[in-house]
Amino acid sequence: MSDKKTVLLCVTSSIAAYKSAYLARVLVKNGYNVNVIMSKNATEFITPLTFERLTNNKCITDTFEKNYTYDVEHISLAKASAAVIIAPATANIIGKLANGIADDMLSTTVMACKCPVFIAPAMNTNMYENPIVQDNMNKLKKFGYQFIEPQSGLLACGDTGKGKMEEPEKIAQHIFKEIHCQKDLKGKRVIVTAGATMESIDPVRFITNHSTGKMGCAFAKRAMLRGADVTLIAANMTAIPPNFVNVVNVKSASDMFEAVKAEFDNCDIVIKAAAVADYTPVVTYDNKVKKEDGEMSISLKRTDDILKYLGKNKKNQFLCGFSMETENMLENSRAKLKKKNVDMIVANNLKVKGAGFGTDTNVVTIITNNKVQELPIMSKENVADKILDEIVSIIK
Repeated sequence: MSDKKTVLLCVTSSIAAYKSAYLARVLVKNGYNVNVIMSKNATEFITPLTFERLTNNKCITDTFEKNYTYDVEHISLAKASAAVIIAPATANIIGKLANGIADDMLSTTVMACKCPVFIAPAMNTNMYENPIVQDNMNKLKKFGYQFIEPQSGLLACGDTGKGKMEEPEKIAQHIFKEIHCQKDLKGKRVIVTAGATMESIDPVRFITNHSTGKMGCAFAKRAMLRGADVTLIAANMTAIPPNFVNVVNVKSASDMFEAVKAEFDNCDIVIKAAAVADYTPVVTYDNKVKKEDGEMSISLKRTDDILKYLGKNKKNQFLCGFSMETENMLENSRAKLKKKNVDMIVANNLKVKGAGFGTDTNVVTIITNNKVQELPIMSKENVADKILDEIVSIIK
């Protein structure tokens, strides 16, 4: 059976081969076992020893490699792999695979693989745009091969155009999405809200809070890796949204309310991790309010209660809300669970070390109608996974 943490990295003869060493390093750093096969000409650009040092595995370059433990190497390597990435992929290897040519260790192994195969092309722009190459790529796409599009820019040959291999970190993200987690949320549509809403006073000033969006982005990333179709409704954030999620940018609490309503009927799970303003100015001035002597007051009105609306209008959706408190955390959170008619409240106390805004960690308590579960301090991604574990166990 294929090891879910084993990746086969195939390196062909392109100047971009040096980037494959960085890719191997990223994969190993993220806990993967990496086997490397190089085409004969690829060894002219980078040595097999480099990959052996990075992966602690033998780098294979010959179908008839001696002194190696695999009985039938290309079959054994294929069976051991949960995913294959050909990076860089030349026009030559793309043409071989598209036409069923298996004449060396690399091509025979890829042909023997039943796992997902990713191809990251790297070549001159004119070669990449050649109709024959495009036809070969389209043929492979029909067979389920997944292409990671090259970038545009200055190429090694001096030309400018499309053909630069994608950066290793982004290539790795495609692999993570495919095999990093059990797909227990596959087929589920998940809405995650994140960040801090901004309520304008005038064109210069606004009311907001300290939320950075880190917790919401952690939820979006982990749900995506677990197979969900994720929509991230993002207010003001310093956190960077993960790849492979649909991002809807909003500014105010009113904007977020409308965005959530638009997505709600077609979703299965809502995780409301955003810090939404409870109040907004009664009047928003068109021009900057000038400073005057004496005090100034701003009249505020309540914003729409998004979680309350969702609880009132839900059908079969699972609703998870957040409760950030500074006192009486459990009591206030239990009351919120019932009042808002939600399925789960994730509570945390801003005064607890390691919890709150802007940190890479969190300390939370998961509250449902039947259970209260306190989690120790852990990374926000681990917190997200624990909460998703609980959600999955409930909705099964």
